[in-house]
Amino acid sequence: QVQLVESGGGTVQAGGSLRLSCVASGSIFNIGAMAWYRQAPGNQRELVAIIGKRGSSINYADSVKGRFTISRDNANNTVYLQMNGLKPEDTAVYYCNVDVRRSSSDSFYYPHWGQGTQVTVSP
Repeated sequence: QVQLVESGGGTVQAGGSLRLSCVASGSIFNIGAMAWYRQAPGNQRELVAIIGKRGSSINYADSVKGRFTISRDNANNTVYLQMNGLKPEDTAVYYCNVDVRRSSSDSFYYPHWGQGTQVTVSP
C-alpha cells in the first residue's frame, strides 16, 4: 500500500501565500513524476503543476505560472507547492498525485492520489 498525506491548506486573503506538502510512504520502490491537481466546486479536476523524476522537467497551468512553484525532495518522498499571490479563483481542493513503482517487479509506474487539502482564498 502507498499512502499520500497532504498538509498546508487553509484560508488566506487574496495576495497571500500558502505552501502545500505531500509525503508519500508505504510500499515504494521508486517514484516517478509528482504533481498537484485542484478541483473547485462544479469544476473538473485540473492539473496545476507537475515535476519530473529528477526535478528538471516542470510544467504549470497557465493560470498559475509566475505565482506557484512546484519542487520535490526525493530523499523524503515529498512534493511541495509554494503558492504566492493567491487569488479567489485559486480556491479549490488540492490533490497530490504521485507515480509509484511499488517493487522492482513493477514494470510501470502507477498513479496514487492524496486525500486532498482545502485552499480557500478570500477577496
